[in-house]
Amino acid sequence: MTYVIGVDFGTLSGRAVVVRVGDGAELGSAVHPYAHGVLEKHLPDRTGRPLPPDWALQVPQDYLDVLRHAVPEALRAAGVSGDEVIGLATDFTACTVLPTLEDGTPLSELPEWADRPHAYIKLWKHHAAQPQADRITDLAAKRGETWLNRYGGLISSEWEFAKALQVLEEDPEVWAATRYWVEAADWIVWRMTGVYLRNACTAGYKGQFVDGQYPSPAYLAELNPDFADFAETRLDAPIGQLGQAAGTLTEEAAGWMGLHTGVVVAVGNVDAHVSAPAAQAVEPGQLVAIMGTSTCHVMSADVLREVPGMCGVVDGGIVPGLWGYEAGQSGVGDIFGWFVENAVPASYTEKAGGDVHSYLSELASRQPVGAHGLIALDWHSGNRSPLVDHELSGVIIGQTLATKPEDQYRALVEATAYGTRLIIETFRASGVEVNELIVTGGLQKNPFLMQIYADVTRMPISLLDSEQGPALGSALHAAVAAGAYPDIRAAAAAMGRVVHGAWTPDPGNADRYDALYAEYQTLVDYFGRHGNDVMRRLRKIRREALR
Repeated sequence: MTYVIGVDFGTLSGRAVVVRVGDGAELGSAVHPYAHGVLEKHLPDRTGRPLPPDWALQVPQDYLDVLRHAVPEALRAAGVSGDEVIGLATDFTACTVLPTLEDGTPLSELPEWADRPHAYIKLWKHHAAQPQADRITDLAAKRGETWLNRYGGLISSEWEFAKALQVLEEDPEVWAATRYWVEAADWIVWRMTGVYLRNACTAGYKGQFVDGQYPSPAYLAELNPDFADFAETRLDAPIGQLGQAAGTLTEEAAGWMGLHTGVVVAVGNVDAHVSAPAAQAVEPGQLVAIMGTSTCHVMSADVLREVPGMCGVVDGGIVPGLWGYEAGQSGVGDIFGWFVENAVPASYTEKAGGDVHSYLSELASRQPVGAHGLIALDWHSGNRSPLVDHELSGVIIGQTLATKPEDQYRALVEATAYGTRLIIETFRASGVEVNELIVTGGLQKNPFLMQIYADVTRMPISLLDSEQGPALGSALHAAVAAGAYPDIRAAAAAMGRVVHGAWTPDPGNADRYDALYAEYQTLVDYFGRHGNDVMRRLRKIRREALR
């Protein structure tokens, strides 16, 4: 018997799972919350410096604590000795990126930079680089840069180049001290092995690394003369392929986790992309939606197409030999969480018995489709696909004095389902077939939500048969890196698991949702495609007021 460990670094916590190599059985798992969570209002207590709107930072020590706590706890839960583990792999939210010194030390860990926001990790949902992202897109379009087509014609504020350019322009001293601009997915592997590789997944999807090269120095210089050497001086590391071994554990890292130095560590990866093989989604047309605080949609195809607003298409970005596509929604579970925390009266929370989401879901499930009279836009964290615009914001239309919390909650759930349908239809309209929808992530546990998604999309929904989809996917890559399987397809066949057709659409509900989806599309065009730029104007007014 041999075992591998998958570690999934999410937005608020990290989780580890111990998996048997022979059949993919999950024998033990553990979750460790980040002590600092997400820094959105101010820097940690030792400085307390306030942060502007749309910032989202993290503390690197929180990631190391996941290795120190979650991995040993998962081993204990599994009843497995560290000596029996042959491989370990990790996945991360993306783009989550940080500035480091030559040896990988994060700038935020140095006393002289502790009060400088730009020295910290920028989490995926840091959206304050939207002006830089707009310039990156506009200049690339003006110059006819061919790599722009691989990103659906739009570059996101969530990605590497926009966030880096923001640092350069807002804190040149931090920029000058930065030796490497590092994806967190690569930093954690670096800390475990002493080897720095940039993984092909984040480099391709988030780092504008297309056909073996980054955007040219001439293009970067036109953005900002001091940005011309960005790729040469701060991204200069070898590219590691998915499932490749990055190295083995150092003595220090092995000691953290109760493992041995012979454990092979795989090249880093993205939480969404590792989930596809775990769901045995290794063939064209199988769209996997990883549903949590946000939703990421990934899929492989045997054709290369330009899909408006896609987050990227990368050769072998998910499995070798196929084009890997990515799209997503910037807010899903985050939106439901915001509503529960800020818009639910005490009378409801008292009746909910500690689980407001389940209580609202139960109340809302009693309603016929359309009975609440509402339509919402799921843009509380901006729109990732297909509009790629984080200046957009949330909307609920149709509220009256009779509107109840469960009405609004249902409208928000439906809005996120409409957003997924819009992504699916955008792929299909671009010539990329979608023939199966597979869901994983924390939200798959909500039957009310899953049925709405089946009805809205008119597609049966399959489920990745694991509560730790990304961690299981990482474990599959660990098995490949350790040599237990020749490639990720073989690992997926032996270790992956999926329940096909777990949820099927109700034809009557689907018909009624078609009418509501048409209204959603009208609002997308009006507010999102410059029919009325009020959302962008309000963002500008807010930023000016908070200076």
